[in-house]
Amino acid sequence: MVGLKLWNWEQDDWPDFRFDPRRLAALEERFLQESGVYSGSVKHLEKDGRDLLVVELMSQEGLKTSEIEGEMLNRDSVQSSIRRHFGLATDHRRVPPAEQGISELMVELYRESQVPLNEARLLHWHALLMNGRRDLVGGVYRAGSDPMQVVSGPLHSPKVHFEAPPSKAVPNEMRRFLEWYHSTGSEGAKRLPVLTRAGICHLYFVSIHPFEDGNGRVARALSEKSLSEGLGKPELITLSSAIHRNRKTYYEMLERCNKHNEITEWLVYFAETVLGAQAESQRWVEFLIEKTRLIDRLRGKWNERQEKVILRMAREGPGGFQGGLSAENYLAITGTSRATATRDLQDLVDMGALVSTGRLKGTRYRLAI
Repeated sequence: MVGLKLWNWEQDDWPDFRFDPRRLAALEERFLQESGVYSGSVKHLEKDGRDLLVVELMSQEGLKTSEIEGEMLNRDSVQSSIRRHFGLATDHRRVPPAEQGISELMVELYRESQVPLNEARLLHWHALLMNGRRDLVGGVYRAGSDPMQVVSGPLHSPKVHFEAPPSKAVPNEMRRFLEWYHSTGSEGAKRLPVLTRAGICHLYFVSIHPFEDGNGRVARALSEKSLSEGLGKPELITLSSAIHRNRKTYYEMLERCNKHNEITEWLVYFAETVLGAQAESQRWVEFLIEKTRLIDRLRGKWNERQEKVILRMAREGPGGFQGGLSAENYLAITGTSRATATRDLQDLVDMGALVSTGRLKGTRYRLAI
C-alpha cells in the first residue's frame, strides 16, 4: 500500500522513544547494586588474576559479538592480541586482521570508556571491525539507492524483517543520534538511567543501520560504552555472551520493537539481559578467586602433567570443558599413556582437585571449585 508507514523511523514521533520507567526502576537499582558487588570482588584478585579476568572477559565478548553475526574468530589469536595490547606475555603468534580488529576495539572500549563519543570514533570502530575485508570499505556510512533490508528465507520469496532509512538520510540521522547520546549522558540536560540509556542506544543505532555491515557489533559496543559511562568506570560486562546464549530471542525482540516507538518491552528485555551478563562476570571473578586458592593448595603436590591439565581446564572458565574432562582429553593434552592418565586422574580426585561423575568410559571430571 502506497504511503504505509511500517517501520519505527517512518512514524511521526521518530525518534521520540516512549517507555514506562516504573517497569525499569527495580532493574536499574539492581544493576547499580550488583556493579558495586562486582567491583568489591575484583579487589580480592591478585594482579595476575585481574589481568586474566580482563583478557578472558574481553576476548569472550569479542568472540561472541562476532559469532552473533555468524563470524567465527580464533580464540587464541584474539587473546594473544589483547594480551599484547596490555603488555602481557604472548605466544608471539601472527594474528589475522579480523582478530586484530575486534581485539583493538575491545581494548579501546575498556581503556577509553570515558572518552567522549563522536562520529570519527564510530567510523574508526567500524574500520576496525571490517579489518581484512575486501568486499567493502570500513569506516564509511553506506551509500547507494538500494534499500538496506534485514531479510531471511529463499531468494525468490524473502521475508523482510526490517528496512532501514535510505542512505541519503543517514548523515542527518547520525547527527541526531549523537546529539541524543550526549544529551542523555550523566551530565546531559536529558539524563537517563544507566540501563535505559544503553538499551535505547542499541535500538536507536540499529534502527538507523548506518553501515553496510557490522551494525549489530557497533550497537553492542555502543551499549557497553554507555554502561561504562553511566557507572563512571570501565565495566567488563559480557553483554554479547548473554545475547549469544539466546540469539533467537534477541532478534525476535528487535523485530517486535522496530515498528513503533513505544519500547518498554525492549528495554525490559535489554535490562534483564544486562543483569544476566553482569552475573556471568561475577561468576568469573568468583571462579578466579577459587582457582587461585586451589592452585596454591596443590602446589608441590602434583606432577607436570597434572599441572598442565588443571591449568588448561582453568582456561575454560566457570563452565569448564563442555560435558566435563574425559580420559581422552587428558591423553590429548599430556600425550601420556592410558595407564598413567588413569593414575593421574585418580590422584587429582584424591587430592581434591577434581570431582568425578559417571563410570568407566562415561567418567567425566570437573574442577573442585
